[in-house]
Amino acid sequence: MWLIGFRDLQWRRRRFAIAVVSTALLFAVSLLLSGISASFNNEVARTMKELDVDTWVVPAGTTGPFTSTNLFPASVAARVAAIAGVARADPILLFHEVVRKPKPKDVNMIGFTPGGVGQPHVTQGRLPSQPGEIVVDRSFGAAVGDVMRLGSRPFRVVGSVHGVTYLAGTAAAFVSMRDAQQLVLHGAPLSTAIAVRGTPRGPLPPGYERLSNSAVRADLGRPIASARSTISFLNVLLWIIAAGIIAAILYMSALERVREFAVIKAMGSANGFVIAGLASQAIVLAVAAAVVALALAKLIAPAVSLSVEIPAAAYVELFVVAISVGLLGSIAGLRKVLSVDPALAFG
Repeated sequence: MWLIGFRDLQWRRRRFAIAVVSTALLFAVSLLLSGISASFNNEVARTMKELDVDTWVVPAGTTGPFTSTNLFPASVAARVAAIAGVARADPILLFHEVVRKPKPKDVNMIGFTPGGVGQPHVTQGRLPSQPGEIVVDRSFGAAVGDVMRLGSRPFRVVGSVHGVTYLAGTAAAFVSMRDAQQLVLHGAPLSTAIAVRGTPRGPLPPGYERLSNSAVRADLGRPIASARSTISFLNVLLWIIAAGIIAAILYMSALERVREFAVIKAMGSANGFVIAGLASQAIVLAVAAAVVALALAKLIAPAVSLSVEIPAAAYVELFVVAISVGLLGSIAGLRKVLSVDPALAFG
């Protein structure tokens, strides 16, 4: 029966091609959404790895250094550094800025202590060595030697990093702690967190608490949790629409082949034999759409403004979903096939 189904697809190849392309577009969009969702997780892991902090010290009640702005004296870092188990502790100033280049563009600013914990690993150029110098993630689009204006101050790009973004792909930029304080605090010696190398084994100064990397990572992913759940919901909708397309195609095919099915039944074939043929058509259509979707996703991905990092699991999921969607879509045609009266073969 599968051969009969295959011949039918050849006979209706134009309709089959339209169904494959339409379903493939839905599957490709689903892959891209999965890639965007995965990039949200990956960027958090990359940023945490770049900063290379073992423990974070923040004011008590702070959910996380990246999502809460609680200022405190940077001198607290010296008190933390004196605690047993701490190899080094440096203040960090985290804040958000908008660069006009020429249209506004967001950037996550990180004020770090040169030579201290949280210093970036530059992939091109060098680290800031004097006031007014900045290192920017490559995704921001600024090249070494460019000048970008933060507030009323110009900063020259002297280096770049790769893959350091957070909060849905917003690029990170690094300036010295002194420049960061001048930029947003008029020079006040304050910070938003203390980056610690090591694990404090003694009590922290009163009013402060430690956060592990896992706690900071979870807090950094919290603002985009709703976006990720929305993406998952949209993926389900896309799969339902794909099933609808396959159902429409197979139902039309079943209507046109009523007499053919009646002849097959009149020859003594069981319903399972007929069902297998139609189900195989659905699977071929869905799998072909999944294969085309792989190519479409690669072609479309560069045009997406957000980072698209499709995990290997998403490709496996695509084919599992494709087969499931194909079988689900075949139900409409199967009901029509089962209702065919073998007597129609003699009408």
